[in-house]
Amino acid sequence: MNDSSEALVERYLLAGAEFEQRLRAVRAEQWAWPTPCTEWNVRNLVNHMARGNLGYTGLLNGDTGEDFLRRRDADALGADPVGAYVRSMRDCAAAFARPGALERVLDYPLGRITGRQALAVRTTDSVIHTWDLARALGADDRLHPDLVEWIDDHLEEIYAGLPETPTAARTTHRFFAPPVAPLRHDAARQNRLLRRMGRDPRERNTTGPGRA
Repeated sequence: MNDSSEALVERYLLAGAEFEQRLRAVRAEQWAWPTPCTEWNVRNLVNHMARGNLGYTGLLNGDTGEDFLRRRDADALGADPVGAYVRSMRDCAAAFARPGALERVLDYPLGRITGRQALAVRTTDSVIHTWDLARALGADDRLHPDLVEWIDDHLEEIYAGLPETPTAARTTHRFFAPPVAPLRHDAARQNRLLRRMGRDPRERNTTGPGRA
């Protein structure tokens, strides 16, 4: 993950734009539809994404991990879910793009990490939840291949040093869904990655409550 600051922020924005594309297709009746995160409906999932963006922005502004968790489920969407998400994404990108932001040590809920690692985690979360949203809506769930490749190649590094990680079967799984049994090495890369992240593309609902 030795990319330049600009490249890392651009990758996050690409992931956010992929989520936004599916989000703009949500019809009024679909906000209450279930998602692969079994205790979240579509609105809950979108709120998780917007609130997550705001949470990372807060960490970069000096918030603590306790602040992050305390606000994690508060409504961030109001009467304009799409606009709220887009604003949160842009504010988050701007915060990470500030000089020195990626070198700062943040009080992340799972431990102190650099801004660089935090941005990698945020980008990964955005990509995986794009699949969740697409699957909930019955939309095209093909993820951007460059994003899939980057996450699959760097997954252990992205979560290195954290006490909980989606790559470890033996952990608390409060924040990340446990991995699903791996596919054959010749399976599609997206499907292999999804299973590493606790998703089973063959099923509609695959993860537990409120987990990434």
